Amino acid sequence: MAEEIEIKEQVEADSPEVKKGGKDFKKSKPDFKKKKFAKERVDSEFDKRTIAVRRVTKVVKGGKKMHFSVTMIVGDKKGRVGIGSGKAADVTMANDKAFQNAKKHLVTVPIVNSTIPHEVWGKFGKSSVLLMPAPEGTGVDAGGSVRAMADMAGIKNIVSKSYGSRNKINVIYATLNGFLSLKTKEQVAALRGKAVEEI
Repeated sequence: MAEEIEIKEQVEADSPEVKKGGKDFKKSKPDFKKKKFAKERVDSEFDKRTIAVRRVTKVVKGGKKMHFSVTMIVGDKKGRVGIGSGKAADVTMANDKAFQNAKKHLVTVPIVNSTIPHEVWGKFGKSSVLLMPAPEGTGVDAGGSVRAMADMAGIKNIVSKSYGSRNKINVIYATLNGFLSLKTKEQVAALRGKAVEEI
């Protein structure tokens, strides 16, 4: 009889149900499927500005698949700026993809006294952008797309004029090409093998 009682107590101890305060509690296994492992990515170093959100439709055998395409500008307002694009079924995911893509394509813009070193033309497709340096206090005298690029790069004084196609995406890429053509006096002197005073 004593052996039967010991066996019964052992079975109750091994069972998943544990009695506490007159209530039955079942040992539940953690459900990993319900947990959301996606964490919101926060990067305080860079500021971002969305230029265009477009709905893209792809025709497939079973019908049409709709996605969203996002074009974004990312910059630290200290001379670094980049353009990225992302596509996904959800706008939020496309936004995140564009942000990560833009950070991979950062370029350094030479800034002298809060403006650009010299006048430059930037071209992309049928869009052309003229960028001109400006004295202190002028501000950013530019259209929406060029203004966004200047703000993200940290340029505080600049004058610009757009020619040709006014497509937003073409204009920002034309502005980026203009930034890539900029050179400081020190860079020009190094290319020519001369001192800065000789130029």
